[in-house]
Formats: sequence, structure tokens, C-alpha cells
Amino acid sequence: MPYLPSAALALLGLALLGFFLVRVVRGLGRVRTVIGTAKSTFDDGSGLLRARSAALRVALADRKRSAGRVASTGRSETGGRPCR
Repeated sequence: MPYLPSAALALLGLALLGFFLVRVVRGLGRVRTVIGTAKSTFDDGSGLLRARSAALRVALADRKRSAGRVASTGRSETGGRPCR
């Protein structure tokens, strides 16, 4: 029976190893969830940034195209001539 303490220690060690492995696997699941959430948030933010920069490019292109024209909204009823 001298092997009984060794066997008990081996069983205790395996039980502790199993316990810690279960905790690590659960922690990894939580980390994956957090990473997925952060990635989706980042993707949403970068998509909004791309949309804003595209809108800015369109607005600048429109402004360049209409730079040579006189806007009719700036004229009064007299056609741009000063009123006396």
C-alpha cells in the first residue's frame, strides 16, 4: 500500500488540472465574445468613416464643378443688379 499516497496525489493533480482547463476554456470563450464584439464595433465605425469620406469627396467634386458658375440663389429679384 505504499503506492496509495502517490495514486491519491496523482488523482488530485489530475482533478486540479481538469478544473483549471475548464476555467481556461471558459475564459477563452469570453475573450472570443469580447473580440467579436470589438471587431464588429470597429467595422461599423470604419464603415461610417468610409461613408463620411466618400460624402466629403462628392461634396468637394460638386464644389469644384460649380466653382465657375454663379449661383442663382445669391441673386435678388433684380438679377444681381443693386437696388436703388
